[in-house]
Amino acid sequence: MIIVHENPVVDPSVNGPLDFGVHGDRVFRVPPGTAPNYQSANPLLKLLNLGTRQRLAAERQYYLSDHIQYLVPFDALDMYGPASDPDNLDPTRQDNKTDFQKQNVRDFRTTDTYLMRGWAVTNNWSGPFLKLSYRGGPDSLLSELAGHELGDHIRVWLRVGANATPEPIAVPYVEETDRYELELWGYPGADLHDQLEEKGQASLDRGELVARPDLIRGLRSDFDREGKDDAFIAQVSPDCAMHPINTLHVEVAWSDAAGKSWDSRLGANYQYEFNMILRGWDNYLAAGISPNPHGGVGFLHYRNLMSNYGRYAGMHELGRTIESWQLDAFGNRAPGTRYENFFAVDYMDLHILKNNCGIGLHRHRDNQEVFFMVDGQALMVVGDWCKMPQRERCFEVRTLRTGHFAMLKGGNLHGLMNATDVDIFLFMFGGYD
Repeated sequence: MIIVHENPVVDPSVNGPLDFGVHGDRVFRVPPGTAPNYQSANPLLKLLNLGTRQRLAAERQYYLSDHIQYLVPFDALDMYGPASDPDNLDPTRQDNKTDFQKQNVRDFRTTDTYLMRGWAVTNNWSGPFLKLSYRGGPDSLLSELAGHELGDHIRVWLRVGANATPEPIAVPYVEETDRYELELWGYPGADLHDQLEEKGQASLDRGELVARPDLIRGLRSDFDREGKDDAFIAQVSPDCAMHPINTLHVEVAWSDAAGKSWDSRLGANYQYEFNMILRGWDNYLAAGISPNPHGGVGFLHYRNLMSNYGRYAGMHELGRTIESWQLDAFGNRAPGTRYENFFAVDYMDLHILKNNCGIGLHRHRDNQEVFFMVDGQALMVVGDWCKMPQRERCFEVRTLRTGHFAMLKGGNLHGLMNATDVDIFLFMFGGYD
């Protein structure tokens, strides 16, 4: 469900922004015949530069870099109004389908927290890790609440999936990043120190790296293809912190070292979720081998990626909820909330993205869309245009590899960056639904 700000004030005669108020969001009118300067202070590059500055607790060889995922929460968003209807800045009234109700992102403001997850690897183990980071210095909310006396560590209470910490965990200050950093590994043994080199050992010694298999569960080998013909992958190691298709919900509350001052969203705690819909050779509902497929010859190796049929019918991945102000696949409105159980396709495009080419951060009000990587590798971004029930507003960043696709729901912010030195080939399809 998309939550829309009530009673926005729109003055088309003014080129300044419409202020949505609740989040501090603004929409800027783009005068007809003009275009913003996207070469300067581009928000896609701003977001990806935040990722390049992140620091891991151990040396790089202990991580599968192509599988690292980022959550970057933000609390304010600036967007440009739609080019096809420049005087209509209210998204509930943007019914011009020829421009997909497209609005490009102008800027955003991050919060104090970011999260990462991925696969960590040692000599005899490969399993998930989760990293939490909180802004250091005097400008964070927790610093203000604690009278700017946070010291050399803070504490965090968290729930990862169904597993919660009995007591808050100490989070040390890292001078190199000017942040409080905690990296939790699902490593099950007591010898992790012996498995790491100097950087990882130092992180363990100061409490930046902690083995917590009670919180961070699962093994990479849980999802090996062998022996899993027709297994419903959603039910395989369902609480794994790096499950290939299940979402990971993380609930967080930060405190000072003494536990007297709390940044906890006024007691509700912060709700984060890794939930990008990404499917492909490694991310599928089920896989198997079919002899004489459809009366043919030989053996077909298959992977079910998405489906409305049989045991997958309850997943509702191909459908969407339609609010009263949205148009359905046939261009109609109706009072109340409705549901379409299908994915309407109205266009199919092939794209070649040159090196250092990026599809900018933007959103469509209604239409769903698929980005399928035919050949190459890119950084895929999916985010929340407005507050969703299951998490704070975040940008989620993952690597999109050959044979994988990401699926966007109506209103999702999204973008893609080819940060490689070769062309990549992309197939995109979706619906003006």
